[in-house]
Formats: sequence, structure tokens, C-alpha cells
Amino acid sequence: MNTKTTLSSLAPDQPGDPAPVDEWVDWFWRAFIPGWIERARDPDGFGFFDLLDENAQPAQQHRRTLLAQARLLFTFSHLALKSDNQVYYNAARTTRDALEVFRKSPGTYCRARSASRVPTEDASDDQTPSYDQCFVILGLSTWARLNQNTDASAPEDDTEIEACWNTFTNRLTDPTTGLLLEHDALNNPSDSSAPCRAQNPHMHLYEAALQAFEMTGNALWLERAAAMRAKGLEYFYDRHSGTITEFIAPDLSILPGRDGQRREVGHQYEWAWLLYREIELGGDSHVKPVADAMLKFADDNGLATTGPMQGAAYDAVSADTSWCEERFLLWPQTEAIKTYAIRSRQEDFARNAERLLLLVFKRYFRGRAAFINQLDYAGKPVWTEALSRLLYHLVLALTEGARFGLWRQP
Repeated sequence: MNTKTTLSSLAPDQPGDPAPVDEWVDWFWRAFIPGWIERARDPDGFGFFDLLDENAQPAQQHRRTLLAQARLLFTFSHLALKSDNQVYYNAARTTRDALEVFRKSPGTYCRARSASRVPTEDASDDQTPSYDQCFVILGLSTWARLNQNTDASAPEDDTEIEACWNTFTNRLTDPTTGLLLEHDALNNPSDSSAPCRAQNPHMHLYEAALQAFEMTGNALWLERAAAMRAKGLEYFYDRHSGTITEFIAPDLSILPGRDGQRREVGHQYEWAWLLYREIELGGDSHVKPVADAMLKFADDNGLATTGPMQGAAYDAVSADTSWCEERFLLWPQTEAIKTYAIRSRQEDFARNAERLLLLVFKRYFRGRAAFINQLDYAGKPVWTEALSRLLYHLVLALTEGARFGLWRQP
């Protein structure tokens, strides 16, 4: 690709010439994703760069993160399964090879490595974060399914996935509460100096177990998913407001002030989507009222009602709805689209999904070198870089919509 050409230069929608959502989706699969793969792939063979700058050029080339590579392993394996496209398969192979650089021992991976494939100067980069580790299971289980009828996947892949789960059980779980620990170097999670307990790794391990069940058909993974979902809801679900709490204190109390009230709108949608997905996969249908409550809270309180970003999901609102953060990260929009898509057959959410996807393309892609990560209330840039890990959100939103017939498959 000519490095002087931006990834979005051939986008269908020009000022004064509004394009329908189908044209945008076609452009995304036909031009944007292949261009991104070519632009972001490390020419030295170590996975993909973590981000592209506002000119769509690789940035932070000195460091790679497990989070980016593991998410991309899932993303490209998922796309290869959906499309049988060799470009996606090769990209997945690149990330699978890169994952080995982060592997400290069977089933245990570190946060980051330098571009030269050695530990960085930051000691915390050698820790195993529970959040990042979730995506190793998500990626490996999808990669293994992609290669189940070939010899391309190492015979040890299934063993490695189980070892990843054992790392959670043996090294990343608080034996007192059963909650996930922030990382494997945490000795006393209840100490006042310890990190707050976060809902996010519980949600993503729930997601990873659901994916492993779908990829393998092994009922044990559905049981594991249900157990992680129950644990997450036990400690983080606020039944009064129908919302998921982001953090609780190390002693399990509600955080004071704004921190205890803050709800990320994207996570309301993401939890709802996962709960609906569990039901779809044959799990416990009794979780539907919780999913419905989270979706209703997000739709009623989490979307801009006026201005250039009308219909977009705020970064966060308070549980009592008295305030909101009038900024708009890209990823919450994709979580809303996924949730509308999975509900589109039962209720009239299809139009909402199409409307929001069109907003994403017009506000976050059009006129940008690649895409932009965050906008303000006026639709002006706040965070201009294109994070590689966000392809996981974008691709899942588009493939979920395609799965329900809202637009075309990759």
C-alpha cells in the first residue's frame, strides 16, 4: 500500500453524497480491513503494531501488548471462519505466532514485550493481568476451531487453552471471594492499597468461555461461563438501577462519590449482549430480565438526544442518571450495535443498529486517515489514534449485524 494513501481515502461517503450503510459495510470488508492489515503488520514479523497514529502510520513501535495480539488473533480467526478468506487466515497466523513471545509458562502470558521480543524495562509488563489473559482463551479457542480439520494448529492448542483456564483458577482467583484478581503479582487483594475489584475481567472471561463452548461444543465451557457470569453479577450488578458497577473497593464496599455511581454505557450493552448470547447458546434463560434491564437503562439514559452525536452512546452516566460524561469512545457504539443486532428478530432494533452503524462510519471514519477513537459532544476529535485492539469491537459489531441479515457478511 502506498504509505501516502490513507486507509479511509476510498470511503464511499463524501460530503453531500450520503451513502447507505450497505456501501459502507462493503467498503469496510473490501478495502479498509485488507489495507489495515497491510499497514499495521510488523515487517519484522512480530504481530501487529498496537496503534496507528492520526496519519494512519504505525506508532509506539517499540512495544507490543498481549491485549492487542490476543484480540487480533480472535478477530482474524473469526473472520476467516466467516469468510474462508486467506488474507484473514494469514493475519491470524501472524498473531498466533506472536502470542508465543508473551508466554511465560503453559497457560500464562505477560502484559507486554519489547519489539525485540524481550521483557520491557517496566516490571509490570511481566505481570499476567486477568483482563488480558481472557482474550488468550477467546483467541486460541477460535483459532483452534479454524484449524480443527488441518495440521496448521499445534496439537497442544487444546491443552494450552485448558492451561489458560487453570491459570485463572490457580493464580488469578481470590480464594476468599472467588473474584478475579487484577494480576498474578497481587498478594493481598483486600488490602486498602490493592487495586479496586473490576467487573471487566469477569465479563470477558464469561465471554471467552461462551466462545470456547461455541467453538468446541464442550458443555464444560458453558458451565464455566455460567459460573463466571453468576460471580460477576453477584458482586457488580446493581439491582436497584439495573446496571453493572465498574469497580468496588478492595474490601468489597461501594466506592464513595462519583466513582461508585459511574456506569460505562458500553458495558451495559456488552453485558446485555453476552446474556442474550448465553440464552441463544442454550444457557439459562432466567438471565433475560437482567439483560433487558441493562439494555433499557442504556437506551433510556446512555444516548445523546441532540447535537451531531445524537443517538451515540456516552462514555459513562451515573446510576442515578443525574450526570453523564459527554464524550463518545468508539467501542461503546459497537457494543450497542451488537446488542441491537441480537435482538433484531424479536423486536424492532434493526433500524437502531443500522442508524448507529452509519453514525460510526460518518463520524469516526469519514475524513480520517484510519478511524478515530473518541469524539466530544460536538463531534470533534478528543483521541485521534486508531487502536488495533478496537478491530475486535468493530468486526464483532459488523459480523453480528450480518448474522441477523442487517447487512452483508465479510
